[in-house]
Amino acid sequence: MSRESTTLSDLGHLKLNFEHEGRVARLTLNAPRANVIDLDMMSSLRHAFTLLETRARLRAVVLDAAGPHFSFGASIAEHLPEHVETTLQQLHDLLRLLQKAVAPTIAVVQGRCLGGGLELALACDLILADENAVLACPEIQLGVFAPAASTLLPLRIGSGRAAQSLLTGAEWKGSDALGIGLIDRAAPEGTLESVLQAWLEHDFLPRSAAGLKHAAHANRWQKTQALDDVLPQLERMYVDKLTREPDGFEGIRAFIEKRQPRWHDERGE
Repeated sequence: MSRESTTLSDLGHLKLNFEHEGRVARLTLNAPRANVIDLDMMSSLRHAFTLLETRARLRAVVLDAAGPHFSFGASIAEHLPEHVETTLQQLHDLLRLLQKAVAPTIAVVQGRCLGGGLELALACDLILADENAVLACPEIQLGVFAPAASTLLPLRIGSGRAAQSLLTGAEWKGSDALGIGLIDRAAPEGTLESVLQAWLEHDFLPRSAAGLKHAAHANRWQKTQALDDVLPQLERMYVDKLTREPDGFEGIRAFIEKRQPRWHDERGE
């Protein structure tokens, strides 16, 4: 398998490689152990996807991660009052940009894939995960909710199953996630790369680049519509309503201060 590496200083903690004679682009989150989706990482991802717009030969864009985990999620500190609106806007713009990708996008998940990391994977067309990977939306444990996951997760697994994660923070392992349709393929332990390559060689590399591009755009219409129409409303709910509640930032601050949250209704105030 041939590999062409592109190293750009402004990609930050992100690697961009081209494989299979330029027919596959691989974007690798490269800030292990947590691969946090912070503002810098979002900027690098937006830049990378912009660069790919001119790659007419692409049959697939693979989004994976270095280290033991795909991503622990978005930066908690960037959800404090002075950053939260910008953080949500930048993340949501990135997810919308993914819907314009010039080839099918495949998230390749190992270890923990949480919060903003799961939202990034959900914005991809397909998800391949190690059978021991753990996928979850733990935001509710911090007293907040996940606007993008609330938009995308019900499209994947239905509102009932989505509620288990969005309202309780429930986790799914890769093997269970396959059964409910959260992921599209589960790889036995230690075989993630070989399963990916077999999938690429069988279902993507032999196809027409133009055909795959338009098929992907056609298949994304529900997600694109939801991200354009529903997500802005949930973003405003978070910024204009949730953050103005007495508990709006309590869970975030408690996490940063490494203490248990003291919820308003339990303080007797």
